[in-house]
Amino acid sequence: MKKKTCVLLLLFFNLSLIFSQKKAKKYNIRTIAFYNLENLFDTINDVNKNDEASPIMELKINRSKVYWDKIDKLANTILQIGADKANTSPAIIGVAEVENKAVLEDLVKSKHLIKKQYGIIHYDSPDKRGIDVALLYQKRYFKPINHEAFNPRIYQGNFKVYTRDQLLVSGYLDDELIHIIVNHWPSRSGGEAKSRPLREKAAYQNTQIIEQIKKEDTNAKILIMGDFNDDPINSSFKKVLNTKSKKKNVDKNDIYNPYEDLHRRGFNTLAYRDNLNLFDMILISSPLLDKGEKDFTTYKMFQAKIFNKRFLSSKDGKYKGYPFRSFSDGGYTGGYSDHYPVYMYLIKEQK
Repeated sequence: MKKKTCVLLLLFFNLSLIFSQKKAKKYNIRTIAFYNLENLFDTINDVNKNDEASPIMELKINRSKVYWDKIDKLANTILQIGADKANTSPAIIGVAEVENKAVLEDLVKSKHLIKKQYGIIHYDSPDKRGIDVALLYQKRYFKPINHEAFNPRIYQGNFKVYTRDQLLVSGYLDDELIHIIVNHWPSRSGGEAKSRPLREKAAYQNTQIIEQIKKEDTNAKILIMGDFNDDPINSSFKKVLNTKSKKKNVDKNDIYNPYEDLHRRGFNTLAYRDNLNLFDMILISSPLLDKGEKDFTTYKMFQAKIFNKRFLSSKDGKYKGYPFRSFSDGGYTGGYSDHYPVYMYLIKEQK
């Protein structure tokens, strides 16, 4: 009887030890995000681009006041993205619809973000209105080693479509090499069907960038983010990028899109003429995917989400429930953006 009691006590002690060890595990949590900033333009006319068509330049009065109010609102939003789990703002955030590097410098130097010490990677794109994509990163978490802008070289008939560059940034998230592609694909101007081939060509450019990355890094951890002007189920994703929505179907060279399931469940990142769309996403290559083995010895995606806090939505009027945009009907609304930000947590066990 005593022997059996000792065995049971030993078993209980071992189980308690295992449980305490599991309970004691700690993780690095890094937030990766994307945010379309809705026409973040300055108030200075650039004669080399059509920036006078931007909403802020069309205002008759209070341009400067509007500009700094928008900067403050966007910075305060970025500060909060993912902070509930990561205890800080995004380690890396891709942005779209910015006019130049100067507006980004104003953004990261705002009172909300200045202590985060964000670095900026930005290229002027050939877009006719001068709207660009860029990458912001907290210097203490991410160290870029290379960056490059790719123009999709899209033609419609015999005419070149002057659209946004696709920005590739490679660097070390803590001690792990990752690659980020920031996108803002051609809009649906002229109708979805007519403009669809333009976004398919933009998607094809992503496949070429991915191929270039994998020549140097065969097991590359790649994050593809942006405002794609397409939903997760559209041909640019399902036929060109060949994205997968179920973890079990993801093979070594596949791209996983966690936002396809969110789209199926009715979530959205923007609304236009009573149409709800999920155009903003972050996709990942298979080495960033945890397929149920719970192996977080290297960075893996933990959750993908939409940052749609109540303050980012219109509370009344004809756009009630829609993203609380900055500009509407030729005036400033005091809102944030016509898109919700998206983000994901990457986690890794602390050594």
